[in-house]
Amino acid sequence: MSVGVIVLGAGKGTRMRSDTAKVLHEACGRTLLAWVLGTVEHLDVERSIVVVGHQAESVTATLPPGVDGVVQEPQNGTGHAVRVALDGFGSLPETIVVLPGDMPLITGEAVSSLISHHRAAGASATIMSVELDDPTGYGRIVRDGDAVSRIVEEGDATEDERSIAEVNTSVYVFRTGALVEALDQITIDNVQGEYYLTDVIEILDARGDRVTAMTVAPELGIGVNTHAQLAQVSDVLRRRITSQLLDSGVWMLDPQRVYIDATVTIEPTAKLYPDVYLTGSTTVAAGASIGPNVEARDTVIGAGAVVKQAVMMDALIGRDALVGPFAYLRPGAVLEDGSKVGTYVEVKGSTVGAGSKVPHLSYIGDTTIGENTNIGAGTITVNYDGYVKHKTTIGDRVRIGSDTMLVAPVIVGDDALTGAGSVITHDVPEG
Repeated sequence: MSVGVIVLGAGKGTRMRSDTAKVLHEACGRTLLAWVLGTVEHLDVERSIVVVGHQAESVTATLPPGVDGVVQEPQNGTGHAVRVALDGFGSLPETIVVLPGDMPLITGEAVSSLISHHRAAGASATIMSVELDDPTGYGRIVRDGDAVSRIVEEGDATEDERSIAEVNTSVYVFRTGALVEALDQITIDNVQGEYYLTDVIEILDARGDRVTAMTVAPELGIGVNTHAQLAQVSDVLRRRITSQLLDSGVWMLDPQRVYIDATVTIEPTAKLYPDVYLTGSTTVAAGASIGPNVEARDTVIGAGAVVKQAVMMDALIGRDALVGPFAYLRPGAVLEDGSKVGTYVEVKGSTVGAGSKVPHLSYIGDTTIGENTNIGAGTITVNYDGYVKHKTTIGDRVRIGSDTMLVAPVIVGDDALTGAGSVITHDVPEG
């Protein structure tokens, strides 16, 4: 039985008070929309369509290959959005799954179970529901025995209906033919003056179609409408990420104080200490020790490396390298195997060769340092003349004395030595 997916991503997210489209807000390194699309990656889906509206071009630009965007204009409610999406399918699949684009905690397993429940029940529509202690603001599931008779929105609910704890998550599975027929009957006779997708449920029930609901854990149904809810789902996702890493063999002293994007890769036996932030495409190899107090973005950290109290962006840390405490590695910093960048050292666009050391109080910019070289405390590469940045090259086994100024462009040859306090303005020959 063929399955198509519709993701509703047209909303502005007014309560976010943000210039960014709601579904493009990020949680643990992925947009809300990307999390939702990830739930159907491993399902047998014929086609996925995202309904876009607010900032349509920006949202469409983030869609992965194989996922299409259709524009809802004007935005006349969720029922209208689904109708627009159905027009984009061409040949309609037999089953339609509808997902909100702002519900990142939903899992592929839950969606798969909902589809199975729907098919087993022989239903025209199946709703994913949750039970909440405080259902305020959510559409209530009104039942007639085991069947669902309708969904009533908060603004249209009676006092008795507002007391219902079971609420709609806005995740549905429909028999496509029944959905199309019911959409033709919905009206804008409601508080918002919009076409509610929820009205389809009452229409199907009234004509005798079977409508069911499957209840899931409450956290799966959390949608994001405010920054408080964004923080809430981010916390849940972060706990999922750390739990998976712990199970894989990553050691953490205090998992509640480690922040890891879903896009980060960490190998078993790596160690993470408190207040570590790993984001972007960062990778941490086996046996590396990170933290405390480390921020790494888009950085590769080699096996056995030790990093303490450091900020690193677009850097490459080799095997058994040492970083910190209080080091700053800017984009293009490369530390080869066994090298060291120590206390209060900033490295930008530079390579520190294997076994070389920059132990403390230095700025290394646009520089290549060879192997087994030592850079004395207070060394500065003077790489900018006010117009252009110039390159410094330091060879193998060089000893740069403390408080040396290397005025680029300049080359220091292999085995050379500079005295403390030197100002190097010309090339230094091999020693």
